[in-house]
Amino acid sequence: MIPKDHPGYHSLIRREKIADGAREGIVAMEGVSAHGRGEAFDYLLGEKTTDSAELAERVSAAYLKTARHPVISVNGNTAALASAEIAALQKASGALVEVNLFHRTEVRMRKISALLNNNGVDLLTGVAERLLPLSHDRALCLRDGIFKSDVVLVPLEDGDRCKALREMGKTVITIDLNPLSRTAGAADVTIVDELTRALPNITRFCGEITNTECDELIRSYDNKSILRSALNEMKIRLNSALE
Repeated sequence: MIPKDHPGYHSLIRREKIADGAREGIVAMEGVSAHGRGEAFDYLLGEKTTDSAELAERVSAAYLKTARHPVISVNGNTAALASAEIAALQKASGALVEVNLFHRTEVRMRKISALLNNNGVDLLTGVAERLLPLSHDRALCLRDGIFKSDVVLVPLEDGDRCKALREMGKTVITIDLNPLSRTAGAADVTIVDELTRALPNITRFCGEITNTECDELIRSYDNKSILRSALNEMKIRLNSALE
């Protein structure tokens, strides 16, 4: 039992969810190390949502609200950490939800789908086809889901699929604590924030912003500026720690 007054309570709870997910076959072992890498960047952010991340979250809500066919793509880490948050965002945005995995097995697909369904996600199902221009199993997706999407939210993403989706003409939103990753650089909107902080913020903004605000947010958004701001936040904290 982790005491709630522990200074790293929220981080430790997330770590336990990833560990439990790995033991249950929901999280791939490679996903465990990926989570630790993200945690390191969160320390550099002070484990808080920065102003630049909040702006990216508002813009993400704007894209999801105005999309013709928005889709949320979910992998094992996302399901283990934030199934309930995905359900809430789906309800607020009207987006479809599809499971998409790099380390794909039918057993993992079933377990992740069950976890999402049990937490209130209305999961898109069907026969996956090799529809994306990739040589690995992330190419497998549903024709009425990711393949048809105009806006796709891909938390904790692989950089090559992010690039492929953009080349297909889709608007790609990602949540990635590493502003230097291939995914962060390839996405249209990069939210440099921790997943379970970012998703509720996007959900809240879906209910707050008007259509006029959506248009202005999308028109004025500059993702490179957001990445520079995230790096600057980390630099400031590093310099402060050395003083």
